[in-house]
Amino acid sequence: MGRRFSKRLLVAVLASSMAVSATFSANAAKNYSKSKNHTVASSVKVNATAAVNITESEGSLESANVEWSPVQGATSYNVYYKSAGAPDSSYQKIDDQLIRQYPTVFRADVLGLAAGNYIVKVAPVVNGSEVTGEQAITQTLNVKANKREGFAFSSASTMKTGSGGYNDDGTVPQDAKILYITAGNVNTVTANVVTNAKGTVTSCTGLVNILAARQKGYDKSHLIIRMVGEVKASDITGLNDHTYIQLKGCYNLTFEGVGKDATAYGWGFLIRDARNLELRNVGVMLFGDDAISLDTDNENIWVHNNDLFYGAPGHDADQVKGDGSCDIKQSSNFVTVSYNHFHDSGKSSLCGMKDTQNYYVSYHHNWFDHSDSRHPRIRVGSVHVYNNYFDGNSKYGVGVTKGASAFVEANYFRNCQHPMLSSLQGTDIFEDPEGSFSGEDGGMIKAYNNKIEGATRLVYANQDPVQFDAYLATTRNEAVPSSYKTVAGGNTYNNFDTSDVMYKYQPDAPEDVESNVTTYAGRVDGGDLIFKFTDADDASHVINPELQAKIQNYASTLVSDGSSVSK
Repeated sequence: MGRRFSKRLLVAVLASSMAVSATFSANAAKNYSKSKNHTVASSVKVNATAAVNITESEGSLESANVEWSPVQGATSYNVYYKSAGAPDSSYQKIDDQLIRQYPTVFRADVLGLAAGNYIVKVAPVVNGSEVTGEQAITQTLNVKANKREGFAFSSASTMKTGSGGYNDDGTVPQDAKILYITAGNVNTVTANVVTNAKGTVTSCTGLVNILAARQKGYDKSHLIIRMVGEVKASDITGLNDHTYIQLKGCYNLTFEGVGKDATAYGWGFLIRDARNLELRNVGVMLFGDDAISLDTDNENIWVHNNDLFYGAPGHDADQVKGDGSCDIKQSSNFVTVSYNHFHDSGKSSLCGMKDTQNYYVSYHHNWFDHSDSRHPRIRVGSVHVYNNYFDGNSKYGVGVTKGASAFVEANYFRNCQHPMLSSLQGTDIFEDPEGSFSGEDGGMIKAYNNKIEGATRLVYANQDPVQFDAYLATTRNEAVPSSYKTVAGGNTYNNFDTSDVMYKYQPDAPEDVESNVTTYAGRVDGGDLIFKFTDADDASHVINPELQAKIQNYASTLVSDGSSVSK
């Protein structure tokens, strides 16, 4: 069984007669891809048989994908899907942009599927006509729903959802616009945007200009932006001074990567003044400032299933791996960060910066894979941290300051040196009276049902009612008494997790966290850059030179995008 319940080499080839006769070349040829605005040279192997040979197919989270060997003589392919129990007349054709060519295979990703069972069909096309006798279908593929939990989906929030451009069942709304972004068209893609209160529609060219027009806030229709392949900072005209794409003032928007290799290389995402925005399935490498920055007045934001790698080195000593991987600050409220894979991040997630008022954030099912600190580092707010896999973290797990309240529930801490810290007390001052990570007034942690192995030190309030790191609850709904206060600031736990602001959720048992998180966190199939750390990396907070080399030398293997065969 594969990482995403894969079904390999399971295919039924339809044996109906050929609708079109075609002559197939017996020789492999060197092909030069001409995909819209860019040309890529590649050597493509071809299959000696005429029929489509599906090499892999799988259902995933609200999507499915299929890979097949090239068919000699085919000039393009059509890909269809239907519910497993539906008649063949219900097949729906996917967008051509979801079909891509790689050196030895073609791949198609079917997006926007509700949970259920599906069948995908691949048909070769010769000079505009389908060769129906050579098409192939997958066996039944099981598609699962994304877990829409956390504060982004709280009924107490304004939008009550963080599904962005999608419906809450994962399907595409009828009014949705879909844009496909590649390295070749990122500056030439066009879209119509409502740009004033009178409903004037303006035609905008280039991703940056389209987003700038949406920033005005008059166009709140559902928008889905799908990025295909690797897009470098040098490909994009109009990034800001910190090499950000700015998702500012946007409503009802999803920015997602297609497949396992959608990569933002050398740039990151700035989200500001946004409502109901989803960011998913993107790899971010060598970003200039933060990989993902939720900066100022956001609400109902869902950041999930991304791969976050090293950023470009910053000026400070603690920025050799880049700055923040996913920072949430300055009145960003009702946010969910889930199923992301943090690859040896130095500073994983700052939560709260200049905030003075309470806010609500959830972190669940993230893989903190040998990342050093800030999982998250919280100021002021109310934060639920559950079902995360803390995997070999050299500094600390969850840190709270300035009166923050964190409910840390059903996580698995494996060789995380200091699982929980409150500023200027307990473990934070055990070796240094000035504190190890903040120097600010302390915050309160309520801990319940966590699995902890290999920690250096963790002190609960029932062991030391003054110099404690966290209050250990015996039930999920237990209220923390106000008699427990931080040493610095005299702050108490606000018991947000037992109030009406909480959402419905069903946590996994901590014993299941490692398996569930490592199966689903990050991009589809775990992404196209997979690196496995060793136990020797658990205590190290320096850059891993092997991982760094892989990131610096990363290059997409995409030959062409679109259904046509590269020649």
